[in-house]
Amino acid sequence: MTRTLQTAICATMALAMAACSDRMDYHEYVVKDKEQITATFEDVGGFMTDIYNHVDYDYGQYYSGAVLGSASDEAEYALQGNAIEDFYNGAWSATNAKETLWNDMYEGIAACNVYIDEFTGLTFDDLVLNSDYEKQLYRYNNYEWEARFMRAYFYFVLARQYGGVPLVTQTQSYDITNALPRESSDSIFSFIISECDAIKDSIIADYSDLGAMDMGANETGRADRLAVLALKARAALYWASPLFNPDDDATRWYNAALYTKQLIDECTERGKRLADDYESLWATDNYSNANIMCEIIFGRRVYGSGSEGVSSTFESYNYPVGIEGGNGGNCPTQTLVDAYEFVSGDSAGLRPKDLADYDPDKPYYDDRDPRFYVTVAKNGDENWPSSNTTPLQTYYGGINAEPLTGGTPTGYYVKKLCHSAIDLSSNSSYEADNHTWVTFRLGEFYLNYAEAVFKYLGSPYATDGELTMSAADALDKTRMRAGLKSLSEVRPGMTNDEFWDVYKTERMVELAFEGHRFWDVRRWKEADEHFTSVDEMKLTLNSDSTISYERNTVSRTWDDKMYLFPIPQSEIQKNPNLTQNPGW
Repeated sequence: MTRTLQTAICATMALAMAACSDRMDYHEYVVKDKEQITATFEDVGGFMTDIYNHVDYDYGQYYSGAVLGSASDEAEYALQGNAIEDFYNGAWSATNAKETLWNDMYEGIAACNVYIDEFTGLTFDDLVLNSDYEKQLYRYNNYEWEARFMRAYFYFVLARQYGGVPLVTQTQSYDITNALPRESSDSIFSFIISECDAIKDSIIADYSDLGAMDMGANETGRADRLAVLALKARAALYWASPLFNPDDDATRWYNAALYTKQLIDECTERGKRLADDYESLWATDNYSNANIMCEIIFGRRVYGSGSEGVSSTFESYNYPVGIEGGNGGNCPTQTLVDAYEFVSGDSAGLRPKDLADYDPDKPYYDDRDPRFYVTVAKNGDENWPSSNTTPLQTYYGGINAEPLTGGTPTGYYVKKLCHSAIDLSSNSSYEADNHTWVTFRLGEFYLNYAEAVFKYLGSPYATDGELTMSAADALDKTRMRAGLKSLSEVRPGMTNDEFWDVYKTERMVELAFEGHRFWDVRRWKEADEHFTSVDEMKLTLNSDSTISYERNTVSRTWDDKMYLFPIPQSEIQKNPNLTQNPGW
């Protein structure tokens, strides 16, 4: 599960500190032992920076292009036989455990423990006369808090996926580590929150503004105080959720609401706000553009191969088939399309299913939430991607459709997260660019607060002396940024059940393809409602050039044991004290 000190150091094919780059660029780092690493600021920083390489993201790298959204009701993967299907076709098991994150998170934890145990408290006395010594030491002293943040984050990823896991907080031998039992999920979440409390006042408050200690460039890719508060707030929300809170302990909902409000308040004090342009959040320059960074709290820089570190992997996976370099990929479902509200007129605030004359075989493309048009590519869309001069044809037999291999089974392709300016054709002059996975952003936390305060106070409209924003008001933040009317205008006087339905739909829409839906439905324990089928829209071109639509429902397998992942059988064979999750 984890490694000794020497193994951990030698396995760190790491990333240089790149202290003079606002992108915190990652470069290959030569294998060195402890004595060599601790000799210089650069090498210690390189070891620390490599730990960021373990932060999870979901551009399809785990399942040959498929994102976890394609194992939820967000999407369906166009290429049959992909490993993503194991989540819902009965092939998932302890011997097919999808254990990539188990291994990666524990490797990251081992590296954090090595750093905390072996690389803190250094003074680099031979460099004390250097002109930049004070500034370098300032950066170096912060790395301890970054390492502790990262370790807590890695445990959050494990707890989200497995519940309780072994807790390793120091460098130790392989034999000791592989005899540890699982701690409870309560213990892991408590550890995460206590670690965040322990470091929040010590870690650099704002890595984008180092003040007098600025060395000429800012490192906006590193975790700072807001990232710590964000982790604490998100972990508290998960801990309060039914999957981990079977007794519905109200104190957990209170803490989740309070911690999230504290984060939102501090974001406001720092000048953070929702970005004006929703689509810009996944733009090429989202790591450096002040108009986007105002919302992003922490992002995971993702770099491709080559000297420039740019990538077009996600675009290659997801551009429509029939376009050079496109493979179809993660195709939004009609289920997701149905979640977008109408914007104006008597239908404002309603979704198609709310209409008195609702027709399930009608796609309702007009007058929808603007987020729909920048998330989903549909038949007839022009200039998607930008280099494509032919409107998309997603009807059967069209140039971007079935029966072509990779042709969309749902009638749609994904736009969100793709950088449409990337041209995958053989003569392209713009083949790749920078990608940053958004780990924490303010929009998520308005939604998190809405959920927690609603569950704690028991009403969409309730407030108290500490929790001064109601759940409905918090939900309006992302809705109104998108150009929708407030809930008080379109759905006044909602019952609790009505609000919960609106909340879940808003969360699905706002956070689509950002890696939340797969986990949200699990922590709510509502998979029997959402994950047993997905809807597709089948399109047919008629002889008069009109299009006919027909909804098709595809069943999926669900078993309640799948709320948590199985502990990999290989790990249980190594460690006789590990117990398996129920049902596996």
